[in-house]
Amino acid sequence: MPDKITPEPIYKVIFNNQGEVFEVYARYIYQSDLYGFIEIEELLFGERTQLLVDPGEEKLKAEFTGVKRSYIPVQSIIRIDEVDKQGVPKVSEGKGNVTQFPTKPGNQTPPAGQ
Repeated sequence: MPDKITPEPIYKVIFNNQGEVFEVYARYIYQSDLYGFIEIEELLFGERTQLLVDPGEEKLKAEFTGVKRSYIPVQSIIRIDEVDKQGVPKVSEGKGNVTQFPTKPGNQTPPAGQ
């Protein structure tokens, strides 16, 4: 009985980048030889066959045009998931309960009500 050929995994990587949260899909991720960085290769974007254009996806395409490999600092990573299929890459505001670690002591805002 022949072995099933398993497709290459797809990874969803969510990370902080200059006050925004980027959600991208990539074919390969691994610990970099550069200490403290994760390497992301072969970023995946949807095809332009749709009538509707997502401005967040277009911004990410423009940001990563011509990039073969991206090095993301480990402290910027929010989450990495292995997914069954590719979703839509997006950019969102970096507001919420997730804070990039480490932060400078003077940049923290006190919780509401204090």
